[in-house]
Amino acid sequence: MQELTEHYKGNIKKILCAKIGIIPPVQGNTLCRQMKSRFDNRRVAVLASFSGEGGVERMLLNLLRAWVDQGVDVDLLRIKRRGPFAERIPAGVNTIDLPIRHSWGNIVSLARYFRNHPLRPLLAAKERAGQTALVARKLARTRNRIFIRLGTHLSTALRDKSAPRRWLRFKTAGLLYPSADGIIAISRGVAEDVARFAQLPEEMIRVIPNPVISPEIKKASMEPVDHPWLIDGSGSVLLAAGRLTRQKDFSTLIRALAKIRESREARLIILGDGPKRVELEDLSRQLGLECVIDMPGFATNPYKFMAQADVFVLSSVWEGFGNVLAEAMSLGVPVVSTDCPSGPGEMLQQGSLSPLAGVGDPQDLARAVLGVLENPPSSKTLQNAVANYAVEASAKRYLDTLFPI
Repeated sequence: MQELTEHYKGNIKKILCAKIGIIPPVQGNTLCRQMKSRFDNRRVAVLASFSGEGGVERMLLNLLRAWVDQGVDVDLLRIKRRGPFAERIPAGVNTIDLPIRHSWGNIVSLARYFRNHPLRPLLAAKERAGQTALVARKLARTRNRIFIRLGTHLSTALRDKSAPRRWLRFKTAGLLYPSADGIIAISRGVAEDVARFAQLPEEMIRVIPNPVISPEIKKASMEPVDHPWLIDGSGSVLLAAGRLTRQKDFSTLIRALAKIRESREARLIILGDGPKRVELEDLSRQLGLECVIDMPGFATNPYKFMAQADVFVLSSVWEGFGNVLAEAMSLGVPVVSTDCPSGPGEMLQQGSLSPLAGVGDPQDLARAVLGVLENPPSSKTLQNAVANYAVEASAKRYLDTLFPI
């Protein structure tokens, strides 16, 4: 009779474990202890690539710092480790550098990690990292919960790519994404885009804005700025920031500056570096603007520039969210943005807070900038509009998604 009782108890444990995604108990572990590990101890893995100086890296640092402050045990599985943010991982994060500097090359290493940590949920910070994690989990035959953060409007980003390349990216997403435990989109536009191209049900996607606004931004903005244009006070100073790439479309902003200067004195500072630098410098010379455009490169502290600028301009062809736009608004700086997919339109309430300009349209961008210079929106209104993008609030929503019980 006792043997029969033990038999049923063992089966009940196996059934319960299967239901909640736990590998059946091994010697020395009890079901109760495993449930505690699964639900009470907040241990999470993050799969990310630190490969540059963009908003994704800055967002991740904010998220990791907030989680550590909230007592979360974090493993950062790092694919690439270059750029100014790579060495600024918050103390308390357990950094594990993967052996191969390409997502797909680390499938075996990730599978091994899953086998060693079968109860730990994983957040993949980018699309390819998420797809790699899903394949690795299948290889490991574990039940780790996997959530993929999508930070760009993929359909627009791929618009100029070849048809075979677009087909492959969408086909891969359509095959793999349904096996994820959830998709985290950083804006409604990104959510609608992924739902369309991957054919995902609405309940599988959760919109969580980036953890952007932190007390450190305000503190950093108060540091003295040594750029002469922001000190002498003569003429209007436009500021832009981002990688010098096709996506950010600074060429349209430079052409808009030429039109703005037909009616008022204005100069432009572009913070950031990238492959389009020479092309942008050539365009500035062609338009006779080389003396009123400065591209000083990557700025460790862009906020001291923002705080002194007359208007911050986002001229992108596409975005996922638009971190720098939210950061400028949090400082009460007047802003103008293109109405690109996706993020800025949501942030600026479809243009009711501040003007939106047509993508790739220098004349319309100049009109919007001139309008803001003449009649800037209220600083308080802009700050209130991005209050929900505070780091602590966003980090909590991520945790609520990763640990639904």
